[in-house]
Amino acid sequence: MCAFTVSAQVASPQMPMAVPATGQVREAAPMADDPKLEARLVDISQELRCLVCQNESLAASNAELAQDLRREVRDLIRQGNTDQEVKDFLVARYGDFVLYRPEVKPLTWVLWFGPFVLLLVAAVLMGVYLRQRRQQVQPAPLSEADRARAQKILKA
Repeated sequence: MCAFTVSAQVASPQMPMAVPATGQVREAAPMADDPKLEARLVDISQELRCLVCQNESLAASNAELAQDLRREVRDLIRQGNTDQEVKDFLVARYGDFVLYRPEVKPLTWVLWFGPFVLLLVAAVLMGVYLRQRRQQVQPAPLSEADRARAQKILKA
Protein backbone atom coordinates (compact mmCIF):
# COMPACT_ATOMS: atom_id res chain seq x y z
CA MET A 1 0.00 0.00 0.00
CA CYS A 2 1.21 3.46 -0.76
CA ALA A 3 2.61 5.10 2.38
CA PHE A 4 1.70 8.57 1.15
CA THR A 5 -2.03 7.84 1.15
CA VAL A 6 -2.48 7.43 4.89
CA SER A 7 0.18 9.88 6.02
CA ALA A 8 -1.17 12.64 3.78
CA GLN A 9 -4.65 12.22 5.23
CA VAL A 10 -3.43 12.09 8.82
CA ALA A 11 -0.97 14.96 8.47
CA SER A 12 -3.32 17.35 6.71
CA PRO A 13 -6.20 18.71 8.81
CA GLN A 14 -7.59 20.48 5.72
CA MET A 15 -8.28 17.13 4.02
CA PRO A 16 -11.14 15.44 5.87
CA MET A 17 -11.29 11.68 5.75
CA ALA A 18 -14.40 10.12 4.24
CA VAL A 19 -15.79 8.11 7.14
CA PRO A 20 -19.53 7.55 7.48
CA ALA A 21 -21.24 9.15 10.50
CA THR A 22 -22.00 5.71 11.92
CA GLY A 23 -18.28 4.98 12.21
CA GLN A 24 -18.56 1.89 10.07
CA VAL A 25 -16.39 1.41 7.05
CA ARG A 26 -18.25 0.99 3.77
CA GLU A 27 -17.54 -1.86 1.41
CA ALA A 28 -15.75 -1.02 -1.79
CA ALA A 29 -18.02 -0.59 -4.78
CA PRO A 30 -17.68 -3.30 -7.41
CA MET A 31 -15.15 -2.27 -10.02
CA ALA A 32 -17.17 -3.22 -13.09
CA ASP A 33 -19.94 -5.51 -14.15
CA ASP A 34 -17.97 -6.76 -17.17
CA PRO A 35 -15.15 -9.15 -16.17
CA LYS A 36 -13.47 -8.74 -19.59
CA LEU A 37 -13.33 -4.97 -19.11
CA GLU A 38 -11.92 -5.45 -15.62
CA ALA A 39 -9.28 -7.92 -16.85
CA ARG A 40 -8.25 -5.43 -19.52
CA LEU A 41 -8.12 -2.66 -16.92
CA VAL A 42 -5.82 -4.76 -14.75
CA ASP A 43 -3.54 -5.56 -17.71
CA ILE A 44 -3.23 -1.90 -18.64
CA SER A 45 -2.87 -0.62 -15.09
CA GLN A 46 -0.03 -3.06 -14.34
CA GLU A 47 2.01 -1.26 -16.99
CA LEU A 48 1.28 2.15 -15.47
CA ARG A 49 2.95 3.76 -12.45
CA CYS A 50 1.06 5.23 -9.53
CA LEU A 51 1.93 8.91 -9.62
CA VAL A 52 1.70 9.22 -5.83
CA CYS A 53 3.52 6.07 -4.74
CA GLN A 54 5.93 5.98 -7.69
CA ASN A 55 7.18 2.48 -6.88
CA GLU A 56 3.85 0.72 -7.27
CA SER A 57 1.82 -0.07 -10.31
CA LEU A 58 -1.52 1.60 -10.78
CA ALA A 59 -3.15 -1.81 -10.26
CA ALA A 60 -1.50 -2.34 -6.85
CA SER A 61 -1.87 1.17 -5.41
CA ASN A 62 -4.64 2.18 -3.04
CA ALA A 63 -3.96 5.90 -3.32
CA GLU A 64 -6.93 8.10 -4.17
CA LEU A 65 -5.25 9.34 -7.34
CA ALA A 66 -4.66 5.73 -8.42
CA GLN A 67 -8.35 4.98 -7.92
CA ASP A 68 -9.24 8.05 -10.00
CA LEU A 69 -6.83 7.00 -12.75
CA ARG A 70 -8.25 3.46 -12.79
CA ARG A 71 -11.72 4.99 -13.11
CA GLU A 72 -10.45 7.13 -16.00
CA VAL A 73 -8.88 4.09 -17.70
CA ARG A 74 -12.12 2.16 -17.21
CA ASP A 75 -14.07 4.99 -18.86
CA LEU A 76 -11.62 5.13 -21.77
CA ILE A 77 -11.97 1.37 -22.29
CA ARG A 78 -15.77 1.66 -22.25
CA GLN A 79 -15.50 4.37 -24.91
CA GLY A 80 -13.83 1.83 -27.18
CA ASN A 81 -10.21 2.99 -26.98
CA THR A 82 -7.47 0.45 -27.56
CA ASP A 83 -4.86 -0.28 -24.90
CA GLN A 84 -2.31 1.84 -26.77
CA GLU A 85 -4.75 4.75 -27.07
CA VAL A 86 -5.37 4.61 -23.32
CA LYS A 87 -1.63 4.67 -22.62
CA ASP A 88 -1.10 7.47 -25.13
CA PHE A 89 -3.83 9.52 -23.42
CA LEU A 90 -2.20 9.08 -20.01
CA VAL A 91 1.28 9.84 -21.37
CA ALA A 92 -0.03 12.99 -23.03
CA ARG A 93 -1.56 14.06 -19.73
CA TYR A 94 1.14 12.95 -17.23
CA GLY A 95 4.29 12.41 -19.30
CA ASP A 96 6.44 9.32 -19.84
CA PHE A 97 6.83 8.92 -16.07
CA VAL A 98 3.41 7.28 -15.89
CA LEU A 99 4.75 4.26 -17.84
CA TYR A 100 6.75 1.59 -16.03
CA ARG A 101 8.60 0.89 -19.29
CA PRO A 102 8.83 4.18 -21.19
CA GLU A 103 9.40 4.01 -24.93
CA VAL A 104 12.95 4.29 -26.23
CA LYS A 105 13.08 7.74 -27.81
CA PRO A 106 15.50 10.68 -27.60
CA LEU A 107 13.65 12.08 -24.61
CA THR A 108 14.11 8.86 -22.62
CA TRP A 109 17.60 7.84 -23.76
CA VAL A 110 19.05 8.93 -20.42
CA LEU A 111 16.66 6.58 -18.59
CA TRP A 112 17.48 3.63 -20.82
CA PHE A 113 21.16 4.09 -21.58
CA GLY A 114 22.40 6.38 -18.77
CA PRO A 115 23.30 3.58 -16.33
CA PHE A 116 25.25 1.69 -18.99
CA VAL A 117 27.12 4.83 -20.05
CA LEU A 118 28.02 5.57 -16.42
CA LEU A 119 29.23 1.99 -15.95
CA LEU A 120 31.36 2.22 -19.11
CA VAL A 121 32.86 5.57 -18.05
CA ALA A 122 33.66 4.17 -14.60
CA ALA A 123 35.33 1.09 -16.14
CA VAL A 124 37.45 3.26 -18.47
CA LEU A 125 38.51 5.56 -15.63
CA MET A 126 39.37 2.57 -13.43
CA GLY A 127 41.45 1.08 -16.25
CA VAL A 128 43.31 4.37 -16.80
CA TYR A 129 43.95 4.70 -13.06
CA LEU A 130 45.26 1.13 -12.73
CA ARG A 131 47.48 1.49 -15.80
CA GLN A 132 49.00 4.72 -14.48
CA ARG A 133 49.55 3.16 -11.10
CA ARG A 134 51.29 0.16 -12.64
CA GLN A 135 53.54 2.37 -14.79
CA GLN A 136 54.65 4.64 -11.98
CA VAL A 137 58.39 4.95 -11.73
CA GLN A 138 59.73 2.76 -8.97
CA PRO A 139 62.15 4.58 -6.66
CA ALA A 140 65.80 3.73 -7.26
CA PRO A 141 67.41 1.53 -4.61
CA LEU A 142 69.41 3.39 -1.97
CA SER A 143 73.14 3.72 -2.49
CA GLU A 144 75.49 2.57 0.27
CA ALA A 145 76.14 6.20 1.28
CA ASP A 146 72.40 6.94 1.54
CA ARG A 147 71.83 3.75 3.50
CA ALA A 148 74.60 4.62 5.96
CA ARG A 149 73.20 8.13 6.38
CA ALA A 150 69.69 6.71 7.06
CA GLN A 151 71.10 4.30 9.64
CA LYS A 152 72.95 7.17 11.33
CA ILE A 153 69.71 9.25 11.48
CA LEU A 154 67.70 6.32 12.89
CA LYS A 155 70.26 5.65 15.63
CA ALA A 156 70.45 9.28 16.70
